[in-house]
Amino acid sequence: MGDAFGDANAPLPPSRGVLYGVGVGPGAPDLITLRAARLIEQAQVVAYPTLAGAASFARAIAADLIAPQTQEIIMDVPMSVERAPAQAAYDEGATRIAAVLDQGQDVVCLCEGDPFFYGSFMYLFARLSDRYRVEVVPGVTSVTACAARAGRPLAARNERLTVLPGPLPEDELRARIAGAESVAIMKVGRHLPKIRAVIEALGLTAQTVYIERATLPEEVVLPLAEAPEAAPYFSMILLTKGADPWL
Repeated sequence: MGDAFGDANAPLPPSRGVLYGVGVGPGAPDLITLRAARLIEQAQVVAYPTLAGAASFARAIAADLIAPQTQEIIMDVPMSVERAPAQAAYDEGATRIAAVLDQGQDVVCLCEGDPFFYGSFMYLFARLSDRYRVEVVPGVTSVTACAARAGRPLAARNERLTVLPGPLPEDELRARIAGAESVAIMKVGRHLPKIRAVIEALGLTAQTVYIERATLPEEVVLPLAEAPEAAPYFSMILLTKGADPWL
C-alpha cells in the first residue's frame, strides 16, 4: 500500500533518451566518421528529412549502416518558397522525436555534410535542445570535400574564406565576391547562369572551378568556363584569387 510519498512499487519513469545530430558527409559512404558510423549501426531509431517526398540523400549515404529492425522517423519537407510549410514539417518531426526520447530511447538524426553547416538538423536542435540532451557529431562538409576533389586549397596563413549561398541577389553576389580572397558558392543549381555572369563580369572566370556531386561516382570537376548550362542542387563553385599563398 502506498504512503504519502506515492506507491513505492510503482515503476520509475524512463530516463530521457539522447538526440544525436550526425553528419554523414558529402556523399561517399566511406567519408562517414567512425563515431557517426558507430552511432548509426547501434541506433534503434533514426530520423532524417526528405524533400517533397523524394528519397533521402542522407539516408542513402548511411544505408549500409542502418539495421533492418531500426525504426525510421521520416520528416517530409515540402518544396515551397514559403517558410511556413517547412517549419510545420520540422515541428511535427520534433514532436515525433520527442515522443521517442521521452520513452528513454536515443534517436540518431542523419544530416548531409555537417549538422551545423547549412544542415537541416539545426532546425530540430532549435526545437529540442532546451528539453533534451543533444550531441552533435560533425561531418565532412561539402566545401572541404569539393576543395579536395578539385585540388584547390581554400585558405592559408591569414587569408579569408568567404562562403556564399547561390540564391543571393546578383548585386550582393558581385559585391561580396569582389571584396573576398577565396570564395565558395554553395546551392548553385538553377542560379548557375547568374553566378557565371557575375564572375565573368569581374574577370575571374579563369580562377574559378565548378564541382557537382563531389565524392560520388557521377562527380564532375571542370573549369567554370567548361561548366554545363544547367547545374544540380548539389553543385559548388570555388574561386581563389591571386598567387598561391602556400608556395
